[in-house]
Amino acid sequence: MEKIIENKRSAKSKSDETPLEGFASICGVLVLGLFALTFIFQNFSIPSSSMENTLLIGDHVVVDRTVFAPRTPWAPFLPYHEIHRGDIIVFFKPRETGLYLVKRVIGLPGDRIHLVNGTVYLNGKPQVEPQAVKAKPDDEFPYRDEFPVVAPPPQSEVTAEWALALPNYVHNGDLVVPPGNYFAMGDNRPVSLDGRFWGFVPRANIVGTPLFVYWSFITPDDQFEKTGAGDRIGFTLHTILHFFDQTRWSRTLHRVK
Repeated sequence: MEKIIENKRSAKSKSDETPLEGFASICGVLVLGLFALTFIFQNFSIPSSSMENTLLIGDHVVVDRTVFAPRTPWAPFLPYHEIHRGDIIVFFKPRETGLYLVKRVIGLPGDRIHLVNGTVYLNGKPQVEPQAVKAKPDDEFPYRDEFPVVAPPPQSEVTAEWALALPNYVHNGDLVVPPGNYFAMGDNRPVSLDGRFWGFVPRANIVGTPLFVYWSFITPDDQFEKTGAGDRIGFTLHTILHFFDQTRWSRTLHRVK
């Protein structure tokens, strides 16, 4: 009998929650969620094949914004580590406001880098990079594959600023990474417009690192270049209709590394 009375009291106490208390509880959850999405995590979609096969076009990833953030006394519990070679980073493209890129760190400040036939040499040693996709034998682009000893061609994707600045960082055939900067490249080396084309990534531009793929949908290569309202609505309808048969279910919760 006592147990029944206690259960009734418990149920009554729950039902006695006022609408204002319920609203406050919901607001608390929303505030925590907003804090997490604003300061801790952020979601991004992958628009190009520059990081294949690590990241595919249509992958949607969760990015940790705290791991590379400076230590602060008000949040000592947040994880933090220095940027290492091989880390995948999300960052603002240098000299282009608001454009996020995702690449892999190849060189740290002070490192010497050059490429021979597409193979990266770091501080004089060739690197074994199983994740890197190399160019096919019939796909010749000397500037890209023999970087930085070959001058940028006049008609290319190399930015004008980088074409002018590049010689200042080349010593004895090596690109030397300056203090406070990093050199990053895409895993899909033949198609990636990376540090070879626009230069170094300043430390202040680095936002975070992708943790995992939370959803991946088969997406055309040029879909993210279509910015018209009709194209966006059309692809949204296509996504709804083909959510189940064109979702890459095997990539759900796939860890990015």
